[in-house]
Amino acid sequence: MPAQSPPEPQPFPQPLRQCRTGLLLPLAGESVAAGFPSPADDYIETGIDLNEQLIARPSSTFFLRVSGDSMLEAGIHHGDLLIVDRSVEPRPGRIVVAVLEGAFTLKRLVLHRGRLRLEAAHPAYPPLALGEGDDTLLWGVAIHVIHPL
Repeated sequence: MPAQSPPEPQPFPQPLRQCRTGLLLPLAGESVAAGFPSPADDYIETGIDLNEQLIARPSSTFFLRVSGDSMLEAGIHHGDLLIVDRSVEPRPGRIVVAVLEGAFTLKRLVLHRGRLRLEAAHPAYPPLALGEGDDTLLWGVAIHVIHPL
């Protein structure tokens, strides 16, 4: 029986292009109350460009689609769209995209007893210890998540 060849490496996403479309969407001049309702105002302020609001550094920013449920308790669901910035420093407490055994994984970077590890936001998934000599790459930091309601 012939030996199985190693899996093909996953292609890395390409950064966002430097050009911005400049699509302005209407922005209400008032904030919405999440507690007690406030009187409705029909004021529309200047438009808002979501690229400008969500993407500070296009050359290091990527969109990735979430697959799986390991980050549910962090409010990140299967099918959500992540905005990931590779220029942001991956520090403990941040949600990071790591490359582990050639595949992307999304976990929170945690300092536990003096050692870094990756933790899911779901009790069914055990933490992944990061050690010297392993091939885990902290690829980028998730800065925004977009999901439907």
